[in-house]
Amino acid sequence: MVAGLSNKRNPGSVPVWLLQPVELEEPPVSFPKQFSNWIKSTGFTAKSGEISMIANDDGELSGVLLGLGASSTNPASHGIAARKAMTIGALARVLPTGSYHIENGSELHDLTALGWLLGGYKFKQYLRANSNSSSFSPVLVLPENVRLSKIERIFEGVKLARDLVNIPANELGPEEIQHQFYELAHQFGAGVEVINGDELIAEDFPMIHAVGRASSQAPRLLDMKWGRSGDAKLTLVGKGVSFDTGGLNIKPGSSMALMKKDMGGAANVMGLASMIMSAKLPVQLRVLVPAVENSIAGNAFRPGDILPSRKGLSVEIGNTDAEGRLILADALMYADEEAPEMLIDMATLTGAARVALGPELAPFYTNDEMFASSLHEAGLRLNDPLWRMPLWDPYAKMLSSRIADINHISTGGFAGSITAALFLSRFVEKASSWTHFDIFAWVPTEKPWAPVGGEAQAIRALFEVISTRYPAKY
Repeated sequence: MVAGLSNKRNPGSVPVWLLQPVELEEPPVSFPKQFSNWIKSTGFTAKSGEISMIANDDGELSGVLLGLGASSTNPASHGIAARKAMTIGALARVLPTGSYHIENGSELHDLTALGWLLGGYKFKQYLRANSNSSSFSPVLVLPENVRLSKIERIFEGVKLARDLVNIPANELGPEEIQHQFYELAHQFGAGVEVINGDELIAEDFPMIHAVGRASSQAPRLLDMKWGRSGDAKLTLVGKGVSFDTGGLNIKPGSSMALMKKDMGGAANVMGLASMIMSAKLPVQLRVLVPAVENSIAGNAFRPGDILPSRKGLSVEIGNTDAEGRLILADALMYADEEAPEMLIDMATLTGAARVALGPELAPFYTNDEMFASSLHEAGLRLNDPLWRMPLWDPYAKMLSSRIADINHISTGGFAGSITAALFLSRFVEKASSWTHFDIFAWVPTEKPWAPVGGEAQAIRALFEVISTRYPAKY
C-alpha cells in the first residue's frame, strides 16, 4: 500500500466522517440519515480506531466512518487533539484505491495528513512480490492551503528512520550503515569522511574501536557535513550499534531478540538530518555516527578492562552490555571540540528509561532550559511525546571507580538512565546547548499511525523546534 495526498478533489471523492461516541446520539447536521441507520444496524460505537465502510445501493463505497474515541475528562491528559487527528492513519491501511476527503472534524490538517501517511507505512522489503499484502493506494484530499511538501518531507524522514531500524542485522552491519549514510549524503550534496578500523586508534577514538573490534566488520566513525560556512553549527550524534549481543556480558535470548534496533539512534539522527537538509535550513549540519557491532570473540573488550578515551579520561568497564555510551562518548568529545551552537545525541541506551517511562515517551536530558520547554510543547502538539529527565549531579558519585577516572555504569542498580546521561555529560564542555535522548525506537503495539516495528521518536518535535529557531531563508 502507498497512501498518498492531494490538494485536488475529484467528483467521486468519498467522504470520511470522524466521530466521537457522543456524536452518535446527536450527529452533525449534515450527517446523512442513511448513515445513522447504518450505525444503528451495525453497532458502530466510535471507539478509537473503529472503522465502518458504507456502500450505496449499487455496492459502491459511499462513505467511511472513523471512531475517535471519547474525549478524556482527565486534566492531566495531554496531546489528545493531536492523537485524534493522527487516528486517520488507521484508514490508510485498509481503504481501497480511491480518493477520500474529511467531511467534518479536526482542523489540524497537517497532523491529519501526516497520520494518514504514517498509518499507510509498511516495511515490505522482504515480502515476496506475490504475497497477499495489500496493494491498495488510497489518496486523502486536503484543503488547497495545506503545504504537502512540508508533510511529505517529515514523512520521508520518519520513513527513513523506520526502514533502517526494521532492516535485520544480517543486512545492516557497520558497512551497510556506512552505505546508507553515503546515500543520504549524496541525496543532499553533503560531504562524508569515514575513520575505519585501526584508523580509529591512530585518530584517537579508542572506545569506539574497543567496542567494535570483535566483529567481522570493522568499527568506524561516519562524519557528514552539510551547509554554508557562517551559519550556526548544529551537530547530531547517533548510536550506531548494528547488533548488540551484550558482548562478554552476553544478553539472554529474550533481551537479544530486538537488538537489530540498537542502531535506532543513528537511524533517528539520519531521519532528522534528512528533514533539515530537505528544508534547506540555514545551519552548518554535522552528523556523527559511530557504527559498530558489539560481538563476542577472543579480542572482545572485557568487564574490568580500563579503556582510554578521546578526552583522556580512563574508563573502567563495569559491563560490556553498556557499550553504547562508550562509543557515544568518543563521538561526543569529537563533536564538542568545534563548540557547536547545538549538540544533540540520540541512542537506544538503557532499559532503565523504559522502566521509567515505557516505550512511548522518549526521555531527554538537556542543559538548555528554553530548548527543553519548546521541545515539550512541540511534542504534545505534534503527538511526538517526550519527557525531560534530570541531570541530577548527586548521582554522579555512582560512577566512581577506585582504579580509573570513572566507571561507565552505576553501582547499585538505581537511576540507570540518569547516570548514563551523567556519564555522557563528562564528554561535553564547549557546546552552547547539549541534549541527550534515550529512545526506544520501536513500537511494540500497533497504533493507527504506527505499525509494530521500528519507529522515529522525538525527531518530529526536534525538527519543529530547530526549524523555528533557524527558519529557512529560501
